[in-house]
Amino acid sequence: MKIRSMTGFARARRTGAAGEATVTIKSVNHRSLDTHLHLGQELEMLEPEVRRMVRESASRGHVNVRISFSAAHAASGAGLNRPLFEAYLAAVRTAAEDYGATVQPDFHAALHIPGMMAPPRDTDTSDETAALVRETLAEALAAFNSFREREGDALLALMRECGERIEQRAIEIESRREEVTPWLRRRLEERLGELLANTGLEPQRLAQEAAILADRSDIAEETGRLRVHARELLAMFDSGGEIGKKLDFLLQEMNRETNTILSKTSGAGELGLRITALGLDNKTDIERIREQALNVE
Repeated sequence: MKIRSMTGFARARRTGAAGEATVTIKSVNHRSLDTHLHLGQELEMLEPEVRRMVRESASRGHVNVRISFSAAHAASGAGLNRPLFEAYLAAVRTAAEDYGATVQPDFHAALHIPGMMAPPRDTDTSDETAALVRETLAEALAAFNSFREREGDALLALMRECGERIEQRAIEIESRREEVTPWLRRRLEERLGELLANTGLEPQRLAQEAAILADRSDIAEETGRLRVHARELLAMFDSGGEIGKKLDFLLQEMNRETNTILSKTSGAGELGLRITALGLDNKTDIERIREQALNVE
């Protein structure tokens, strides 16, 4: 399954014996699936099925679905909607009496009232109408997903470029670890000397401080984990599918490892400058991926 963007658009129109159905679908990013339906009164019975079909096609995003239907008899001239027309006349008479005005009904304006030239519709949806709407919606959803997959390909290309750069920098940081390790060890030895000079320090506290300093004297674990995360990132891009939430978690881990590397090598002078530059570039690419990931399903 290909990666899909949460931004999409599609429209489909079909004509059948029952009439003409038009489906328009628009979506933007959202942390979960949020479906908004706009159906005519004659299609209200189809709402559960429409929601099910949308849910089977999209798992995240704010999705707007608008379905309109024109019955075949309306196109051939259905006649006057008498209840609506009589309601219009009654409203005109009431307004004239209330305000003491002499007002004549405007038949031209009345005919342009929505629904005036259509007969009162049945609240039930015919099998022919339901089948036509279902087919039109299926066509629109297929086009909708094709649109989102094309958008997903573009997002994926950008994120992959960033991921490959992060992996290469992780490899370079690991290779430069040997250059900065002597400095880290000297810092450890100096701090331990200070602790030993403090004769008032309890042995247990001394052991704790030494363990903490030893951990801070190497970046092997962080660089190793960063490389693993970078490989996982690229593998995730290759696998495709719904990666949005997993991607966000992995980016958090990569950012944390990068921050730790920067913290441990700060103050290492020229030895740490290259590692600092690599780490900052990684943080920039991690943020770029995060921005693109906000729109990935």
